[in-house]
Formats: sequence, C-alpha cells, structure tokens
Amino acid sequence: MTSPVRSEGPAWPRPGPAVPAAVPAKRKGLGRVWHALRYSLKGLRAGWHEPAFRQEALLGLVMLPSAWLLGNTWLEVAVLCGAVVLVWIVELLNTAIESVVDRIGPQWHELSGRAKDMGSAAVLLSLLLCALVWGSALFNWLRG
Repeated sequence: MTSPVRSEGPAWPRPGPAVPAAVPAKRKGLGRVWHALRYSLKGLRAGWHEPAFRQEALLGLVMLPSAWLLGNTWLEVAVLCGAVVLVWIVELLNTAIESVVDRIGPQWHELSGRAKDMGSAAVLLSLLLCALVWGSALFNWLRG
C-alpha cells in the first residue's frame, strides 16, 4: 500500500502557531536578582529609544542635581527627586502599554485606543504633579 502524496509542499514545517520556547526553570537567590537587573537594564535601554522618555530623562538628569539647591530639607529634596523619577516610571509604563497594544495588531480597536489614551493621561498627570512640586519649590526658593 502506498501513502498518498500531497502536492502542497513539504510536510514539515507545518504552518500554524509557533512552538513556544522552553520556559526556563525558576531562578532563586542572587541568580534571580541578577537576571532581574539585566531585564530591567534592557527595559531602560528600550525606553531610551522612545523620544518622549529620552527627553524626560535628559531634563530629569538636569533637574535631579538642582533638587539639592532648591530643597531646604532632606524631605524636600526627596519629594523633588521623587517627582522626577515618577515621570520616568509612568513614561516607561505608558511605553510598555503602547508596545503591547501595537504587538496585538495594526488595526484600530476602541479598547486599544482607550488603553493608549489612558496611558497618555497618566503621563500628563505625572508631568503636572512634577511641575506643581518643582514650581512650588522654585517659588519658595525665589521668595527666600
């Protein structure tokens, strides 16, 4: 008995979903911390390729040393620095949301648009908070 021959092409690789890579074993201890640090640095490098994050990071690198000039106490310096770092965090999260939505597909969907809009609104709120904190500190510093 002979097997039927298909004319569509080779039997392997068959079209269909990609076979997922093997999931690595869970790391523990310092190995887990080391790999988490590497992934975090990889995320920062990816964020650096986003113009908005790059602009905010460069401005923040100027603002952070200025916090020691404007702040009178360690708490004021911490709040000034925290406001800048909060903008960076929210911008990275917004970029992550946009990347995931873009990964799903190029077609427009209401929920995709809503997710991107909400991420953008979060960035706006963090920028307004940062401006308020820094504006208040600058006002107090100029007032003497």
